[in-house]
Amino acid sequence: MRATERHGSVSHKFVEQPVEAPESYGFPSIHNVTIQGEHLSPHNFEQYESSSATSKYHVQSSPSSLSFSANGSPTSQPYLQSYQSSGSPLNQSCSTNDVGGLSHKIRELESLLLGNESDVLDIYGITSQVKHNQDLSGEQNWKQMMEMISRGDLEEVLCACAEALAENDMSTTEWLMSNLRQMVSVSGKPIQRLGAYMLEGLVARLASTGSCIYASLRCKEPASAELLSYMHILYEICPYFKFGYMSANGAIAEAMKDESRVHIIDFQIAQGSQWITLIQALASRPGGPPHIRLTGIDDSTSAYARGGGLDLVGKRLSRLAESYKVPFEFHAAGISASKVQLEDLAVQTGEALAVNFAFTLHHMPDESVSIENHRDRLLRVVKSLSPKVVTLVEQESNTNTAPFCPRFTEAFSYYGAIFDSIDEALPREHKERINVEQHCLAREIVNIIACEGVERVERTELLSKWRSRFMMAGFSPYPLSSIINATIKTLLQSYSEKYTLEERDGALYLGWKNQALVASCAWR
Repeated sequence: MRATERHGSVSHKFVEQPVEAPESYGFPSIHNVTIQGEHLSPHNFEQYESSSATSKYHVQSSPSSLSFSANGSPTSQPYLQSYQSSGSPLNQSCSTNDVGGLSHKIRELESLLLGNESDVLDIYGITSQVKHNQDLSGEQNWKQMMEMISRGDLEEVLCACAEALAENDMSTTEWLMSNLRQMVSVSGKPIQRLGAYMLEGLVARLASTGSCIYASLRCKEPASAELLSYMHILYEICPYFKFGYMSANGAIAEAMKDESRVHIIDFQIAQGSQWITLIQALASRPGGPPHIRLTGIDDSTSAYARGGGLDLVGKRLSRLAESYKVPFEFHAAGISASKVQLEDLAVQTGEALAVNFAFTLHHMPDESVSIENHRDRLLRVVKSLSPKVVTLVEQESNTNTAPFCPRFTEAFSYYGAIFDSIDEALPREHKERINVEQHCLAREIVNIIACEGVERVERTELLSKWRSRFMMAGFSPYPLSSIINATIKTLLQSYSEKYTLEERDGALYLGWKNQALVASCAWR
């Protein structure tokens, strides 16, 4: 969950036309449709299918004509074929003199290996029964989907649509999409709002593949000042970012309490807001503040949002440090985190090093994407610098190597909790809520669902997996102190009581209604 990440925007059409599909997706119009023997054109088809009466989404035609059975399920015209049993091939081809009972032995062997003719007929009968059972199963599945739609079970219909898409069942996928458009809304309940963006992801996945996906998702970015304001709203109404920054700062302050020269490397500095409270805390340290050198690594979206390069961050923090009489030095590293090399970090002798990975490592491609495996490479680079502390803040979700359908379900569960927490903080009629969700969260959702390979950059992992990666790189846990836990509890008092805080195995987990959403820990 990264408010400053840009992975291709979702379409603005949800704001203006939440239930209509773009014509540009270009699916063929439906044809050869019959209901109870009557031919339907695309025009009068809508009279029979009320669930898609307002949808402009066309159902892709199949090679065979499509008809509806008595129970309402679509069935293709049966493909007829007959089987002719004329005995076993070996029975026809083997003709030898009956010397020493040889032919008798051959027939015995033949019977053991292939069975007799009645067995072959039985096999055909079994095949016919399996086909019959499959037809019954298909009708039953269709009835279940009709029941899902009739009772308005949005989660089940979304998952059924994802499964149909994964199985390349285009007619079912498109039919479910047309129904889903009547069920989602960017101004409705949390599940309806989330459903709108998950449907957007499914449509984008169906319409495009590979590098073409970004073209189907691209839309006009808001002005930089507007984007920054949306990020700030999300930062204020939900404690997810504050929790991560505060827990990381606490671990760094504790590790550096006796150091006179401190070097902090932030692999995703964004606006630099995280370091305001740390500079203030170190300014009041007994014995005086240390000399602080901050290396900030940037990304293009952060630069766009703040309307300039890292020099803006450096000037802002330098003025703050000066006002608190803290010796301060800023080093700008305008390079993508995945491309960072040892020389880019400008580490000097005689300084205590702290490294901060807050909501950034999950954007690094791992071994499942590239043989370069920047995710583990970066950890090895940092370990070679012998830091006193390394802080990690990440979403507690598994969307990295999970197959499409489990990943879809995971995203629904995770972002469902996020949208629910936003609903608790902002009224549904709040004019900026749609913009916050669309520009700060929807990109992530669409990227998780629509993209694969290098195009899919939202690749979160559970803390148990991060723990394995850090230990493999040679790190050992640095347990967070009870003081940090108490500070976070004080923070959460300003928010809904539905937020939860759990300390487990030296790490802190922030959750919503007991579902862990963000994990924070430290290493050395």
